[in-house]
Amino acid sequence: AHSREPRLSLETIALIKEMAANNRLWGAERIRGELLKLDIRVSKRTIQKHMKLVRLKRPGGQNWATFLHNHAAEIWACDFLHIPDLFFRSLFAFFIIDLKSRKVIHMNVTRSPTDSWVAQQLREATPYGEKPRYLIRDNDSKFGSSFAHVATTSGIKVLRTPYRTPRANAICERFLGSVRRECLDNFLILHEKQCYRLLKAYVVYFNHARPHQGIQQQIPVPSVLSAPLRNSRDRVISVPMLGGLHHDYQRAA
Repeated sequence: AHSREPRLSLETIALIKEMAANNRLWGAERIRGELLKLDIRVSKRTIQKHMKLVRLKRPGGQNWATFLHNHAAEIWACDFLHIPDLFFRSLFAFFIIDLKSRKVIHMNVTRSPTDSWVAQQLREATPYGEKPRYLIRDNDSKFGSSFAHVATTSGIKVLRTPYRTPRANAICERFLGSVRRECLDNFLILHEKQCYRLLKAYVVYFNHARPHQGIQQQIPVPSVLSAPLRNSRDRVISVPMLGGLHHDYQRAA
C-alpha cells in the first residue's frame, strides 16, 4: 500500500502561501527546494494546490498584439516625424496610416504643430464619414483637447500607447523609419514647401508602387500607377520615382 503524505501543519501551509505570494517568479519546484532547506518535506503537487489559493489567474482577454491583429481593418495609427532643415530649424511631418493595408491615409507638414492644426489634420483625413473605429497615438502633448474633440464627435476611439513604448505603435514607427532611410536622408531640406512636396511624392510611391513585407509583398493601393500584368514576356519598363531615387517596375502596356 502507498503511504499517504503526512497532514501539513497550519504553519507549513502558511509558509507555502507566503513564499508563493512574495516570490512571484518561483514555481512549485522552487518552493519545494526552499522548504527542503528548512527540512520541510512537501510534495510538488501539494505545494501547487496551496499556491493556487494565493496566485489567482490574470483576467482573460486579448494581449495588445492579438488585439491589433484581430482589429487591423478598423485601426489607423498616427505619429509625428521631426525633421530639421538645412538651417537646423524644426519641421514636423504628421502621418496617419491604415494598419491593415499599410496605406498612408493623410500627410502634412508644419513648423507649428498646434492642437488646432493637428485636429484639422484628423478632419481632413476623415471626409464623408470615412473613419476607423480606433486610432492609435502616443502621449505627445501636441494631441490636445481639440484633437480629442474631433475624434469623439467623429465616433473614433483614441487608443493611447503607454509611455516610452514605441513598439505599441510599431507599424507607424517602422513607417517613419522608412521615410527617413528611403527619402529624407537623401535630400537637403531647405523649407516647408519643399519638404511637403518631397513627402507627398514619397507617399505616392509608398502607397502605389512599393511592396511591403508586412502584407506579403503586396502594394497598399495596387494597380493605380502600374499597368495590369498581361504576359510574362511583355517588356519591363522602369518609372523613376522621387527624381530617380526609386523606380517602379511595370510591364509595358
